Amino acid sequence: MNCSFRILRPVARSRWRGVPVKRSISVSAAELRFGQPLHETHPHLLQAGEITPGITAQEYYDRRAKLAKALPKGSIAVLAASDVKYRSGAVFYKFHQDPDFLYLTGFNEPDALAIIEKTDDDEHNFHLYVRPKNPKIEQWEGSRSGVQAAEDVFNADTTGDIDNLPKILPEVIKRAETVYTDLPNNRISRNILSRYLSGAELTRTGGIMSVFRDSNAKVKPLRSYMNELRVIKSETEIKNMRKAGQHSGRAITDAMRQSWTAEKDLDAFLDYWFKQDGCDGPAYVPVVAGGINANTIHYVTNDMLLKPDELVLVDAGAEYGGYITDISRTWPVNGKFSPAQKDLYQLLLNVQRSCVSLCTVSSQLTLDRLHRIASQTLADGLKDLGFDMSNDAITTLFPHHVGHYVGLDVHDSPGLTRGKAFEKGMCVTVEPGIYVPDDERWPAWARGIGMRIEDSVCVDDDSPYILTTEAVKEVDDIEALKGTKSRLN
Repeated sequence: MNCSFRILRPVARSRWRGVPVKRSISVSAAELRFGQPLHETHPHLLQAGEITPGITAQEYYDRRAKLAKALPKGSIAVLAASDVKYRSGAVFYKFHQDPDFLYLTGFNEPDALAIIEKTDDDEHNFHLYVRPKNPKIEQWEGSRSGVQAAEDVFNADTTGDIDNLPKILPEVIKRAETVYTDLPNNRISRNILSRYLSGAELTRTGGIMSVFRDSNAKVKPLRSYMNELRVIKSETEIKNMRKAGQHSGRAITDAMRQSWTAEKDLDAFLDYWFKQDGCDGPAYVPVVAGGINANTIHYVTNDMLLKPDELVLVDAGAEYGGYITDISRTWPVNGKFSPAQKDLYQLLLNVQRSCVSLCTVSSQLTLDRLHRIASQTLADGLKDLGFDMSNDAITTLFPHHVGHYVGLDVHDSPGLTRGKAFEKGMCVTVEPGIYVPDDERWPAWARGIGMRIEDSVCVDDDSPYILTTEAVKEVDDIEALKGTKSRLN
C-alpha cells in the first residue's frame, strides 16, 4: 500500500517578516529519507518543530535574522559546510558539521553552502545549496535531504544544487557591496571551494577569491559577528548543554566507583556511557592520564597501566545535539587520597570553587581577570605548602588559562577575547590545575603529581549555573564512591 501523510512544520520566512507560518508538506511515507534525524523519522530524538535536538526552525530563523540585522545593508554572509574527512583511502571519519554553519542552518550534511543576503533593514534572503538526491550514491553513502528539503524542512528562501555553484555564486555576489566570509581560510570547510568552484571560468581566475574580486565587493571576516552571536546562549542551548553536562557528570562519577588497571579500559567505559540517553558520543578526544601522564595537558594516547597509589586525571564529556560540556576530574586509582595528594587536591578544589562562584554578571569580571585571581590564589597556597614560588613559578605549575568559552565547540567562539566582561548566558569553563614536574626544584612529596578540576558554567546575574554538577569533586564524596553500585543503564 502506498500511504502518505503531511508534515506540519512551523516556518519563519524572511519574506513574511518573521511571522511564523504553518505550512504543511505532503510527503510519501516511502520517501521519508533525509540526511539527518527529523521528528517525522526520529520522534524518539526530536520533538515536533525541532530541526536539531532542542532547537526549532523558529530559533534557526531568529539566528539568521539577528546576523542579518547586524550586517550593513547590501551585504551577504557566506558559509560552507564541513567536508567528509578521510582517515585513509575510502575509510572516513564520522562527519562533524562546521559549528557556524550548523548554528545558522541546522543542516547537518557535508557539501553545502549557505548565504545570508541582507535585502533591506528588516529583510534577508536565506540561500541554501545542497547535494541533490541520488539513489545510487545514497545506497552507498546514506540518505541525502536534497534540494526540496532545503526549502520544505530547513526553510531556505532560495535553494539549488551545489553542483551549480560556479554559476550561482557569482550572480549572488554581484548584488553585494560587502561579502562577509571566513572562506577560503576556514580550515574545516575549505575543500568545498575547490570541488565546486573548479569550473573553467573560475580556474582561469583563481577560484573563489577571484569571484569576490570580480564583483568589486569588499571582502571582510565574518568571525567577529559569529562570535558575538554564539557567545550568549539561548535558553534552549543552555538546556542542551545542561543535558550533556548532567549525563557526562554521571558517567564520570560512575567511573570513580569502578576499579581500573588501564587507561584504555577507563576510556572505553566513558565512550560507551557517552552514547547513552540520546547523546551523540564523546565531544572530544578524552584525556585519561594516570600518574605523571597528567602533566601532559593534552595527553590522549590513553594506553598506559594505572598504578593503585597514583591519581588518574580524566578530561572528557559527551555531546548532545551538537552542544558540549567540558569536565575534568582527578581521583585516586585505589579510591583513597594519600596525605600529599589530598593537600594539593584540596588547595586546587578551594581555588576552583571560588572561581566558579565568581562567574556572575555582578562580579564584573572577565576570564582573563578570573585567571589572574586563580593564579595568585594557587601561588599563595602552594607557597604555604612549601613550594618555591619565585621567578614566576606559577606559570610552570599552572601553564594554561583558567577557562574558555564552551558551546558548539569545546573552545567556543574561537578567537573571541577573554577580556570580554561576563554577560548573562555566557557559558565558560573553570579549570585550574597543578602540574608538578619531576625535578629537584619542587618538594619531593609532590613531584610528578598532576591534577585538574574543571566544570562548565553558565554565567547568571548573581549566582552561576553549574552545568556539570553531577560529577562529584569533594574529597569525602570521591572516597565514598569506590565499590558502590554502578548507575550505568
